Amino acid sequence: MALGDYPVRASIGVTHIGRAAAFYEGVLGLVPEGEGPSADIEGGARFYAAGEGTMLNVFETPTAGGTRSTVATWYVDDIDAIVDQLSAAGAEFARYDAFDQDERGIAPRAGGGRIAWVADPDGNTLAIEADI
Repeated sequence: MALGDYPVRASIGVTHIGRAAAFYEGVLGLVPEGEGPSADIEGGARFYAAGEGTMLNVFETPTAGGTRSTVATWYVDDIDAIVDQLSAAGAEFARYDAFDQDERGIAPRAGGGRIAWVADPDGNTLAIEADI
């Protein structure tokens, strides 16, 4: 089998796992499936289950740094409901001059559909996308 036949996990490096966990759990509403060490940091990683058997790993590392490009994307059925839910929980959606975003931060997506971006406390960019 080729590598493309296997599941893949997104892994996001952060500078402080406690602060990151508060965001991923408290704002995004993700439920931790477990935790473990990250290098020499006991309890420095969290594992969040997502749809269709996928997983998001968030881990503390001294080499973490925010990235302006998207590091993880959730594909949703109702972007309006998700953006409203996350905004009510404290998420602040990014604004980009190059995109025609509505008042909530949702923009038309290249190729059709819509997209919105939110950053975690370390500045890692996360996207929410929908086909309609």
